[in-house]
Amino acid sequence: MFSIIQAAGWPIWPLIACSVLALAIVIDRFICLKAKKVAPPRLLDEVLSVTRTAIPAPDVVAQLEKNSALGEVLASGLRAINSDPRCTEDDLRAVMESTGRIVAQRLEQRLSALGTIASAAPLMGLFGTVVGMIEIFGSQAPGATTGGGNPAQLAHGISVALYNTAFGLIVAIPSLIFWRYFRARVDAYLLTLELAAEHLARHLKVFRR
Repeated sequence: MFSIIQAAGWPIWPLIACSVLALAIVIDRFICLKAKKVAPPRLLDEVLSVTRTAIPAPDVVAQLEKNSALGEVLASGLRAINSDPRCTEDDLRAVMESTGRIVAQRLEQRLSALGTIASAAPLMGLFGTVVGMIEIFGSQAPGATTGGGNPAQLAHGISVALYNTAFGLIVAIPSLIFWRYFRARVDAYLLTLELAAEHLARHLKVFRR
């Protein structure tokens, strides 16, 4: 592995840094975007069941808020009813939408960095290719006869060009795949949160006096 890095020359180091960063982001998003941390499947049904006769006490609402991202959105609606039983449906929706925007920002965290790596890695590989081509032309001494170039420098220039091109694609392709995967996952979660908030707002209509 070290011999490959050595053959690829100094332009590969930024690509290695990007690959490490992309891997860290992918692992972090897999951990943070688990369903149980964002939108547990049965949580909405449990909240609707608990609120069938009365609004839960503040300590129960606080516990719900810590449950997950969905729990945070639903808890904001219950807290609004607790603090002002006369709040309008529009006010209730506005409170949950505001919390939903905060949650959305948290779910989308670091995805822009992963997308940037997916876009920049091929360009960084191209930069390494250009550096390799410069070394290839530099190996041809001015006024040298045919075959009089430096073979070692010529071989090194070719290695720099090819390795950087390949490594740029190796970093970019998985980064792009995971960026699209996490983007779709976040969008699905946001839709789930929006529908759950809408359902809770209709369910809490009986408590608004």
